[in-house]
Amino acid sequence: MKEQDCLRRFLFEEVGVRGEWVRLQDSWQATKHHQNLNSAVESQLGQALAAVVLLSATIKFEGTMILQAQGDGSLHSLVAHCSHDHKIRGLVRYNSEVTTHTLPEMMGQGRLVLTVESENAAPYQGVVALEGNSLAEMLHTYFMQSEQLQTRLWLFANQTHAVGLLLQELPAQVGYEADWERIETLASTITEAELLNLDCEDVLYRLFNEEHVRIYPAETVEFSCSCSREKISNTLRTFGKAELSEILLERGNIEVNCEFCSEKYYFREADIAALF
Repeated sequence: MKEQDCLRRFLFEEVGVRGEWVRLQDSWQATKHHQNLNSAVESQLGQALAAVVLLSATIKFEGTMILQAQGDGSLHSLVAHCSHDHKIRGLVRYNSEVTTHTLPEMMGQGRLVLTVESENAAPYQGVVALEGNSLAEMLHTYFMQSEQLQTRLWLFANQTHAVGLLLQELPAQVGYEADWERIETLASTITEAELLNLDCEDVLYRLFNEEHVRIYPAETVEFSCSCSREKISNTLRTFGKAELSEILLERGNIEVNCEFCSEKYYFREADIAALF
């Protein structure tokens, strides 16, 4: 039985490089279920979900990592969230003009933002321009500019699966350049079909059978939305009582829909009064 909805970490024991592999199936389908996707943007959302799982696993934190690409093209926004315990969700905002093109053609000029919202520390945010022909290339640029760490990703998604492979140099390596180049060159021979269909150990054997690689146990990934009535209430409170009262007068109640999971929250006059 194939590995699904899981993350696998691995380490090159004789080289200063670590890696991760992820394949999403049910969690990918659950995310798509709540999004109105055409074929042009479907793959981009799947790649973003695979990427944010991989990237969140490179750091130690308790909270949520948010990957967001924003542009002035027909694909306005691409968002993927992953918590420290691998709960994922994502969304896209686009207009009907999106057709099957590359990500930069879809998004135009814009920026890529990585945010870590930690429960025990101040939020961290890194921002770079959208540069590259794919999300994987844009993330490579991000790490070179913001983190100064050699990092490569291979990301693919279709209607059934979203998959990814990440390689990253370990910090404070000395004389690693030749090793990194060799490992990166080997990894670059992976094909979309292989990454979509092979389990982690098969992928690693296919790429690195002459290297000493330690593989760690699988970690489960699942779709889960963190929205709640309390969070929606806090957001509504920022609009102020007067503005909310105007909406109530016009509509009779306030309806808020979560863009990630389609959950609907209703607030009536007594609910709004209780907020203040």
